Amino acid sequence: MAPQDLNVAILGAGMGGLTSALALAEKGFKHIDVYETASDLGFVGAGIQLAPNMARVLDHLGVWKGIEAEAVNIEETSVRVGASNTELAHVDLHYIESTYGYKHMVGHRYSLANGLYQGCLKHSDKITFHFAHPVTEVHSFGRGTQSKPSFTVTPRDTSKQPYQETADILLAADGIKSIARVAMLNDLSIIPVPDVKDTNQAAYRIMIHKAQIEADPNADADLKALLASNKVVRWIGEKRHIIAYPVSNNTIYNLSTTQPDSNFAAATNATYTTKGSKTAMLGVFGDFCPLVQRMLNYVPEGEVCEWKLRTHEPLPTWVDGCAALVGDACHPTLPHLAQGAAQAIEDGAVLAVVLSRLPATDAESINKALKVYEMVRKERAYALVELAAASGRALHLGEGAAKEERDKQFAALKAGKGPVPDKWADADVQREIYGFDCVKEAEERFEEYFGLVAADA
Repeated sequence: MAPQDLNVAILGAGMGGLTSALALAEKGFKHIDVYETASDLGFVGAGIQLAPNMARVLDHLGVWKGIEAEAVNIEETSVRVGASNTELAHVDLHYIESTYGYKHMVGHRYSLANGLYQGCLKHSDKITFHFAHPVTEVHSFGRGTQSKPSFTVTPRDTSKQPYQETADILLAADGIKSIARVAMLNDLSIIPVPDVKDTNQAAYRIMIHKAQIEADPNADADLKALLASNKVVRWIGEKRHIIAYPVSNNTIYNLSTTQPDSNFAAATNATYTTKGSKTAMLGVFGDFCPLVQRMLNYVPEGEVCEWKLRTHEPLPTWVDGCAALVGDACHPTLPHLAQGAAQAIEDGAVLAVVLSRLPATDAESINKALKVYEMVRKERAYALVELAAASGRALHLGEGAAKEERDKQFAALKAGKGPVPDKWADADVQREIYGFDCVKEAEERFEEYFGLVAADA
Protein backbone atom coordinates (compact mmCIF):
# COMPACT_ATOMS: atom_id res chain seq x y z
CA MET A 1 0.00 0.00 0.00
CA ALA A 2 1.24 3.49 -0.82
CA PRO A 3 1.00 6.19 1.88
CA GLN A 4 -1.55 7.98 -0.30
CA ASP A 5 -3.96 5.04 0.13
CA LEU A 6 -4.15 5.48 3.90
CA ASN A 7 -7.36 6.77 5.50
CA VAL A 8 -6.78 10.07 7.27
CA ALA A 9 -9.30 11.57 9.71
CA ILE A 10 -8.95 15.24 10.62
CA LEU A 11 -10.79 16.67 13.62
CA GLY A 12 -11.64 20.32 13.03
CA ALA A 13 -11.86 22.59 9.97
CA GLY A 14 -9.93 25.54 11.35
CA MET A 15 -6.70 26.76 9.79
CA GLY A 16 -4.71 23.71 10.90
CA GLY A 17 -7.35 21.21 9.79
CA LEU A 18 -7.98 22.87 6.42
CA THR A 19 -4.26 23.15 5.69
CA SER A 20 -3.66 19.53 6.67
CA ALA A 21 -6.44 18.36 4.36
CA LEU A 22 -5.33 20.49 1.42
CA ALA A 23 -1.64 19.71 1.81
CA LEU A 24 -2.31 15.97 2.02
CA ALA A 25 -4.55 16.11 -1.05
CA GLU A 26 -1.84 17.99 -2.92
CA LYS A 27 0.51 15.12 -2.01
CA GLY A 28 -1.94 12.64 -3.54
CA PHE A 29 -3.71 11.30 -0.42
CA LYS A 30 -7.08 9.97 -1.58
CA HIS A 31 -9.08 9.27 1.58
CA ILE A 32 -9.31 12.35 3.80
CA ASP A 33 -12.30 12.95 6.10
CA VAL A 34 -12.70 16.25 7.97
CA TYR A 35 -15.09 16.36 10.94
CA GLU A 36 -16.25 19.83 12.03
CA THR A 37 -18.66 20.97 14.75
CA ALA A 38 -19.88 24.07 12.88
CA SER A 39 -22.53 23.70 10.20
CA ASP A 40 -20.43 25.69 7.70
CA LEU A 41 -17.48 28.05 7.46
CA GLY A 42 -19.62 31.21 7.59
CA PHE A 43 -18.37 34.80 7.48
CA VAL A 44 -16.99 34.85 11.01
CA GLY A 45 -13.92 36.20 12.71
CA ALA A 46 -12.04 39.44 12.36
CA GLY A 47 -8.77 40.68 10.94
CA ILE A 48 -5.74 38.43 10.69
CA GLN A 49 -2.13 39.02 9.79
CA LEU A 50 -0.81 37.09 6.80
CA ALA A 51 2.92 36.97 7.46
CA PRO A 52 5.50 35.80 4.89
CA ASN A 53 6.00 32.40 6.54
CA MET A 54 2.26 31.78 6.18
CA ALA A 55 2.13 33.15 2.63
CA ARG A 56 4.99 30.86 1.58
CA VAL A 57 2.99 27.77 2.61
CA LEU A 58 -0.24 29.05 1.05
CA ASP A 59 1.55 29.81 -2.20
CA HIS A 60 3.06 26.32 -2.22
CA LEU A 61 -0.50 24.98 -1.88
CA GLY A 62 -1.79 27.15 -4.73
CA VAL A 63 -4.22 29.32 -2.75
CA TRP A 64 -2.20 32.42 -1.91
CA LYS A 65 -3.04 34.55 -4.96
CA GLY A 66 -6.77 34.62 -4.21
CA ILE A 67 -6.21 35.43 -0.55
CA GLU A 68 -3.63 38.08 -1.39
CA ALA A 69 -6.06 39.77 -3.82
CA GLU A 70 -8.45 40.58 -0.94
CA ALA A 71 -5.75 41.61 1.54
CA VAL A 72 -3.85 44.82 2.32
CA ASN A 73 -0.09 45.15 2.05
CA ILE A 74 1.37 46.52 5.27
CA GLU A 75 4.23 48.92 4.56
CA GLU A 76 4.77 50.49 7.98
CA THR A 77 3.92 50.16 11.66
CA SER A 78 3.52 52.79 14.35
CA VAL A 79 3.62 52.18 18.09
CA ARG A 80 1.93 54.95 20.08
CA VAL A 81 1.16 55.91 23.66
CA GLY A 82 -2.49 55.05 24.19
CA ALA A 83 -3.26 58.10 26.32
CA SER A 84 -1.70 60.76 24.09
CA ASN A 85 -1.34 59.20 20.61
CA THR A 86 2.35 60.15 20.79
CA GLU A 87 4.45 57.97 18.54
CA LEU A 88 7.00 55.86 20.40
CA ALA A 89 8.34 54.04 17.35
CA HIS A 90 7.91 53.82 13.60
CA VAL A 91 9.14 50.86 11.56
CA ASP A 92 9.26 50.85 7.77
CA LEU A 93 8.30 47.41 6.45
CA HIS A 94 9.03 47.88 2.75
CA TYR A 95 12.00 45.52 3.10
CA ILE A 96 9.81 42.54 3.99
CA GLU A 97 9.05 41.41 0.44
CA SER A 98 12.59 41.77 -0.87
CA THR A 99 13.98 39.96 2.19
CA TYR A 100 11.50 37.10 2.55
CA GLY A 101 9.94 36.81 -0.89
CA TYR A 102 6.44 37.77 0.26
CA LYS A 103 4.76 40.95 1.45
CA HIS A 104 3.42 41.28 4.97
CA MET A 105 -0.32 41.34 4.32
CA VAL A 106 -3.36 41.64 6.56
CA GLY A 107 -6.81 40.36 5.73
CA HIS A 108 -10.09 39.01 7.04
CA ARG A 109 -10.00 35.63 8.73
CA TYR A 110 -12.86 34.47 6.53
CA SER A 111 -10.83 35.25 3.42
CA LEU A 112 -8.03 33.00 4.69
CA ALA A 113 -10.35 30.17 5.75
CA ASN A 114 -12.37 30.38 2.54
CA GLY A 115 -9.23 30.37 0.41
CA LEU A 116 -8.08 27.16 2.06
CA TYR A 117 -11.58 25.67 1.85
CA GLN A 118 -11.92 26.47 -1.84
CA GLY A 119 -8.56 24.82 -2.38
CA CYS A 120 -9.89 21.73 -0.63
CA LEU A 121 -13.04 21.71 -2.78
CA LYS A 122 -10.85 21.33 -5.86
CA HIS A 123 -9.93 17.95 -4.38
CA SER A 124 -13.51 16.86 -3.64
CA ASP A 125 -12.64 13.40 -4.92
CA LYS A 126 -10.11 13.11 -2.09
CA ILE A 127 -11.50 15.25 0.76
CA THR A 128 -14.91 14.74 2.39
CA PHE A 129 -16.19 17.36 4.82
CA HIS A 130 -18.58 16.33 7.59
CA PHE A 131 -20.00 19.62 8.86
CA ALA A 132 -22.14 19.61 12.01
CA HIS A 133 -20.48 16.29 12.88
CA PRO A 134 -18.21 16.84 15.89
CA VAL A 135 -16.01 14.09 17.25
CA THR A 136 -17.04 13.72 20.88
CA GLU A 137 -14.76 10.92 22.05
CA VAL A 138 -11.50 9.32 20.96
CA HIS A 139 -11.19 5.67 21.94
CA SER A 140 -7.79 4.56 20.65
CA PHE A 141 -4.75 6.03 18.95
CA GLY A 142 -3.18 3.01 17.28
CA ARG A 143 -0.23 2.76 19.66
CA GLY A 144 1.54 -0.57 20.13
CA THR A 145 -1.03 -3.34 20.25
CA GLN A 146 -3.97 -0.94 20.12
CA SER A 147 -6.34 -1.08 17.19
CA LYS A 148 -6.36 1.70 14.63
CA PRO A 149 -7.36 5.18 15.85
CA SER A 150 -11.08 5.15 16.56
CA PHE A 151 -13.53 7.81 17.65
CA THR A 152 -17.20 8.61 18.11
CA VAL A 153 -18.96 11.14 15.88
CA THR A 154 -22.11 12.75 17.31
CA PRO A 155 -24.17 14.56 14.65
CA ARG A 156 -25.66 17.86 15.78
CA ASP A 157 -28.90 16.72 14.16
CA THR A 158 -30.40 14.97 17.17
CA SER A 159 -32.50 12.74 14.94
CA LYS A 160 -29.29 10.97 13.96
CA GLN A 161 -27.48 8.56 16.23
CA PRO A 162 -23.79 8.83 17.22
CA TYR A 163 -21.55 6.42 15.36
CA GLN A 164 -18.00 5.15 15.55
CA GLU A 165 -15.31 5.58 12.91
CA THR A 166 -11.73 4.36 12.46
CA ALA A 167 -8.81 5.71 10.46
CA ASP A 168 -5.22 4.81 9.73
CA ILE A 169 -4.10 8.28 10.83
CA LEU A 170 -5.85 10.73 13.16
CA LEU A 171 -4.93 14.43 13.06
CA ALA A 172 -6.56 16.36 15.90
CA ALA A 173 -6.93 20.01 14.93
CA ASP A 174 -9.82 20.49 17.34
CA GLY A 175 -8.61 23.64 19.04
CA ILE A 176 -7.66 24.71 22.53
CA LYS A 177 -10.58 22.73 23.99
CA SER A 178 -9.35 19.61 22.18
CA ILE A 179 -10.99 16.42 23.43
CA ALA A 180 -8.32 14.48 21.57
CA ARG A 181 -5.53 16.15 23.55
CA VAL A 182 -7.05 15.14 26.87
CA ALA A 183 -7.71 11.59 25.67
CA MET A 184 -4.19 11.30 24.24
CA LEU A 185 -2.44 12.44 27.40
CA ASN A 186 -4.60 10.12 29.48
CA ASP A 187 -3.79 7.25 27.10
CA LEU A 188 -0.09 7.99 27.57
CA SER A 189 -0.55 8.14 31.38
CA ILE A 190 0.78 11.70 31.51
CA ILE A 191 -0.23 12.97 34.94
CA PRO A 192 -1.32 15.59 35.63
CA VAL A 193 -2.78 16.39 32.22
CA PRO A 194 -1.71 19.95 31.35
CA ASP A 195 -4.90 21.95 31.67
CA VAL A 196 -6.15 25.00 29.82
CA LYS A 197 -5.20 28.04 31.85
CA ASP A 198 -6.71 31.48 32.07
CA THR A 199 -4.21 34.23 31.24
CA ASN A 200 -6.30 36.86 33.06
CA GLN A 201 -6.46 38.72 29.77
CA ALA A 202 -9.39 39.25 27.46
CA ALA A 203 -9.97 40.63 24.00
CA TYR A 204 -12.43 42.63 21.95
CA ARG A 205 -12.51 42.21 18.18
CA ILE A 206 -13.95 45.26 16.41
CA MET A 207 -14.56 45.92 12.72
CA ILE A 208 -15.49 49.40 11.48
CA HIS A 209 -16.88 49.36 7.95
CA LYS A 210 -16.11 52.04 5.41
CA ALA A 211 -19.84 52.52 4.86
CA GLN A 212 -20.27 53.48 8.53
CA ILE A 213 -17.66 56.20 8.20
CA GLU A 214 -18.99 57.48 4.88
CA ALA A 215 -22.52 57.68 6.31
CA ASP A 216 -21.31 59.75 9.28
CA PRO A 217 -21.47 63.52 8.52
CA ASN A 218 -19.00 64.08 11.35
CA ALA A 219 -16.62 61.35 10.21
CA ASP A 220 -13.13 61.69 11.55
CA ALA A 221 -10.43 62.66 9.00
CA ASP A 222 -7.77 60.77 10.97
CA LEU A 223 -9.83 57.58 10.89
CA LYS A 224 -10.45 57.98 7.16
CA ALA A 225 -6.70 58.30 6.68
CA LEU A 226 -6.03 55.16 8.73
CA LEU A 227 -8.62 53.17 6.76
CA ALA A 228 -6.98 54.23 3.49
CA SER A 229 -3.46 53.54 4.74
CA ASN A 230 -1.09 50.57 4.57
CA LYS A 231 -0.20 50.88 8.23
CA VAL A 232 -0.50 48.87 11.44
CA VAL A 233 -0.94 51.03 14.53
CA ARG A 234 -0.56 49.81 18.09
CA TRP A 235 -1.70 51.98 21.00
CA ILE A 236 -0.23 50.77 24.30
CA GLY A 237 -0.98 51.44 27.94
CA GLU A 238 -0.68 49.75 31.30
CA LYS A 239 -1.97 46.15 30.99
CA ARG A 240 -3.76 47.07 27.75
CA HIS A 241 -3.19 47.68 24.08
CA ILE A 242 -5.06 48.03 20.80
CA ILE A 243 -3.66 46.96 17.43
CA ALA A 244 -5.45 48.20 14.31
CA TYR A 245 -5.14 47.95 10.54
CA PRO A 246 -7.29 48.03 7.38
CA VAL A 247 -8.46 44.77 5.79
CA SER A 248 -10.59 43.63 2.85
CA ASN A 249 -9.02 46.00 0.32
CA ASN A 250 -9.22 48.91 2.80
CA THR A 251 -13.00 48.63 3.21
CA ILE A 252 -12.90 47.58 6.89
CA TYR A 253 -10.82 48.93 9.76
CA ASN A 254 -9.99 46.13 12.18
CA LEU A 255 -9.20 46.69 15.85
CA SER A 256 -8.06 43.96 18.22
CA THR A 257 -7.59 44.68 21.90
CA THR A 258 -6.00 42.99 24.87
CA GLN A 259 -6.80 43.98 28.43
CA PRO A 260 -7.39 42.51 31.91
CA ASP A 261 -10.55 40.45 32.12
CA SER A 262 -11.55 41.71 35.57
CA ASN A 263 -14.42 43.82 34.24
CA PHE A 264 -15.86 41.20 31.96
CA ALA A 265 -18.58 38.62 32.21
CA ALA A 266 -17.15 35.13 32.54
CA ALA A 267 -16.97 33.37 29.19
CA THR A 268 -18.84 30.10 29.02
CA ASN A 269 -16.71 26.99 28.85
CA ALA A 270 -18.53 25.97 25.68
CA THR A 271 -17.67 29.02 23.60
CA TYR A 272 -15.10 31.10 25.53
CA THR A 273 -17.02 34.16 24.32
CA THR A 274 -19.74 36.32 25.76
CA LYS A 275 -21.77 39.39 24.91
CA GLY A 276 -20.09 42.50 26.24
CA SER A 277 -21.11 45.96 27.27
CA LYS A 278 -20.16 48.95 25.13
CA THR A 279 -20.10 51.12 28.24
CA ALA A 280 -17.67 48.73 29.93
CA MET A 281 -15.50 48.59 26.80
CA LEU A 282 -15.30 52.38 26.62
CA GLY A 283 -14.43 52.42 30.31
CA VAL A 284 -11.55 49.98 29.85
CA PHE A 285 -9.93 52.39 27.39
CA GLY A 286 -11.34 55.54 28.96
CA ASP A 287 -7.90 57.10 29.43
CA PHE A 288 -6.83 56.45 25.82
CA CYS A 289 -6.68 59.31 23.32
CA PRO A 290 -9.74 60.89 21.66
CA LEU A 291 -9.02 59.12 18.34
CA VAL A 292 -9.33 55.74 20.03
CA GLN A 293 -12.51 56.87 21.79
CA ARG A 294 -14.08 57.93 18.49
CA MET A 295 -13.22 54.61 16.88
CA LEU A 296 -14.67 52.58 19.74
CA ASN A 297 -17.86 54.62 19.60
CA TYR A 298 -18.55 53.29 16.10
CA VAL A 299 -19.30 49.89 17.61
CA PRO A 300 -23.10 49.44 17.81
CA GLU A 301 -24.53 48.72 21.24
CA GLY A 302 -25.33 45.03 21.45
CA GLU A 303 -22.57 44.02 19.05
CA VAL A 304 -19.71 44.02 21.54
CA CYS A 305 -18.20 40.56 21.77
CA GLU A 306 -15.42 39.66 24.18
CA TRP A 307 -13.60 36.54 25.13
CA LYS A 308 -10.92 35.47 27.53
CA LEU A 309 -7.49 34.58 26.20
CA ARG A 310 -6.41 31.12 27.26
CA THR A 311 -3.37 28.95 26.73
CA HIS A 312 -2.10 25.72 28.26
CA GLU A 313 1.24 24.48 29.49
CA PRO A 314 3.62 23.02 26.88
CA LEU A 315 2.87 19.37 26.28
CA PRO A 316 5.52 16.65 26.64
CA THR A 317 4.45 15.18 23.30
CA TRP A 318 2.06 15.85 20.43
CA VAL A 319 2.02 12.25 19.18
CA ASP A 320 0.45 9.00 20.33
CA GLY A 321 0.57 5.98 18.05
CA CYS A 322 -0.93 6.96 14.70
CA ALA A 323 -2.35 10.25 15.96
CA ALA A 324 -0.98 13.77 16.25
CA LEU A 325 -2.17 17.10 17.61
CA VAL A 326 -2.29 20.16 15.37
CA GLY A 327 -2.51 23.92 15.94
CA ASP A 328 -4.22 25.22 19.08
CA ALA A 329 -4.74 21.65 20.25
CA CYS A 330 -1.03 21.57 21.11
CA HIS A 331 0.38 25.14 21.00
CA PRO A 332 -2.25 27.85 21.61
CA THR A 333 -0.63 31.26 21.77
CA LEU A 334 -1.43 34.81 22.75
CA PRO A 335 -1.98 37.14 19.76
CA HIS A 336 0.96 39.50 20.37
CA LEU A 337 3.14 38.04 17.56
CA ALA A 338 0.20 37.45 15.19
CA GLN A 339 1.45 33.89 14.58
CA GLY A 340 -1.33 31.62 15.87
CA ALA A 341 -2.87 30.79 12.50
CA ALA A 342 0.51 30.80 10.76
CA GLN A 343 1.85 28.17 13.12
CA ALA A 344 -1.20 25.93 12.63
CA ILE A 345 -0.72 26.29 8.87
CA GLU A 346 2.95 25.31 9.22
CA ASP A 347 1.80 22.22 11.15
CA GLY A 348 -0.47 21.11 8.31
CA ALA A 349 2.20 21.62 5.67
CA VAL A 350 4.81 19.64 7.60
CA LEU A 351 2.39 16.78 8.29
CA ALA A 352 1.79 16.36 4.57
CA VAL A 353 5.52 16.22 3.90
CA VAL A 354 6.33 13.60 6.53
CA LEU A 355 3.34 11.38 5.78
CA SER A 356 4.01 11.45 2.05
CA ARG A 357 7.58 10.29 2.75
CA LEU A 358 6.50 7.16 4.65
CA PRO A 359 8.76 4.25 3.66
CA ALA A 360 6.02 1.81 4.75
CA THR A 361 2.42 2.09 5.94
CA ASP A 362 2.52 0.02 9.11
CA ALA A 363 1.66 1.64 12.44
CA GLU A 364 5.31 1.83 13.52
CA SER A 365 6.31 3.80 10.43
CA ILE A 366 3.33 6.14 10.78
CA ASN A 367 4.24 6.80 14.40
CA LYS A 368 7.86 7.56 13.52
CA ALA A 369 6.80 9.93 10.72
CA LEU A 370 4.51 11.79 13.11
CA LYS A 371 7.40 12.09 15.54
CA VAL A 372 9.43 13.69 12.74
CA TYR A 373 6.60 16.23 12.44
CA GLU A 374 6.94 16.92 16.16
CA MET A 375 10.72 17.32 15.87
CA VAL A 376 10.36 19.86 13.06
CA ARG A 377 7.57 21.84 14.71
CA LYS A 378 7.51 21.56 18.50
CA GLU A 379 10.54 23.58 19.58
CA ARG A 380 9.80 26.37 17.11
CA ALA A 381 6.12 26.60 18.04
CA TYR A 382 6.77 26.77 21.77
CA ALA A 383 9.54 29.34 21.32
CA LEU A 384 7.05 31.60 19.54
CA VAL A 385 4.39 30.98 22.21
CA GLU A 386 6.81 32.24 24.85
CA LEU A 387 7.99 35.14 22.70
CA ALA A 388 4.39 36.26 22.19
CA ALA A 389 3.78 36.20 25.94
CA ALA A 390 7.00 38.14 26.58
CA SER A 391 6.06 40.76 23.99
CA GLY A 392 2.70 41.23 25.68
CA ARG A 393 4.37 41.72 29.05
CA ALA A 394 6.66 44.41 27.59
CA LEU A 395 3.80 46.26 25.91
CA HIS A 396 1.64 46.29 29.03
CA LEU A 397 4.13 47.70 31.55
CA GLY A 398 2.95 50.24 34.11
CA GLU A 399 5.05 53.03 35.59
CA GLY A 400 8.44 51.90 36.90
CA ALA A 401 12.00 51.03 35.95
CA ALA A 402 11.02 48.34 33.46
CA LYS A 403 8.76 50.73 31.55
CA GLU A 404 11.49 53.38 31.58
CA GLU A 405 13.95 50.89 30.08
CA ARG A 406 11.40 49.84 27.45
CA ASP A 407 10.77 53.46 26.48
CA LYS A 408 14.53 54.04 26.21
CA GLN A 409 14.57 51.20 23.69
CA PHE A 410 11.75 52.85 21.76
CA ALA A 411 13.70 56.15 21.81
CA ALA A 412 16.85 54.40 20.56
CA LEU A 413 14.82 52.85 17.78
CA LYS A 414 13.63 56.28 16.66
CA ALA A 415 17.30 57.26 16.49
CA GLY A 416 17.91 54.31 14.18
CA LYS A 417 19.39 51.73 16.51
CA GLY A 418 18.43 48.99 18.92
CA PRO A 419 15.73 46.28 19.13
CA VAL A 420 11.98 46.87 19.01
CA PRO A 421 10.22 46.12 22.32
CA ASP A 422 7.16 45.22 20.25
CA LYS A 423 8.67 41.94 19.05
CA TRP A 424 6.24 41.62 16.13
CA ALA A 425 8.04 44.55 14.46
CA ASP A 426 11.61 43.60 15.42
CA ALA A 427 13.83 42.71 12.44
CA ASP A 428 15.76 40.00 14.30
CA VAL A 429 12.55 38.32 15.45
CA GLN A 430 11.09 38.60 11.96
CA ARG A 431 14.19 36.88 10.58
CA GLU A 432 13.59 33.89 12.84
CA ILE A 433 9.88 33.72 12.05
CA TYR A 434 9.54 34.81 8.43
CA GLY A 435 12.82 33.36 7.16
CA PHE A 436 11.96 29.80 8.19
CA ASP A 437 10.69 27.52 5.43
CA CYS A 438 8.90 24.69 7.24
CA VAL A 439 8.32 22.62 4.10
CA LYS A 440 11.98 22.82 3.10
CA GLU A 441 13.05 21.93 6.64
CA ALA A 442 10.78 18.88 6.72
CA GLU A 443 11.88 17.71 3.30
CA GLU A 444 15.58 18.10 4.02
CA ARG A 445 15.57 16.63 7.54
CA PHE A 446 13.10 13.78 7.11
CA GLU A 447 15.57 10.95 6.55
CA GLU A 448 17.82 12.12 9.39
CA TYR A 449 15.00 12.54 11.89
CA PHE A 450 13.17 9.37 10.85
CA GLY A 451 16.35 7.42 11.55
CA LEU A 452 16.69 9.00 14.99
CA VAL A 453 13.21 8.45 16.43
CA ALA A 454 12.00 5.31 18.11
CA ALA A 455 8.43 4.12 17.69
CA ASP A 456 6.03 4.07 20.66
CA ALA A 457 5.87 0.80 22.53
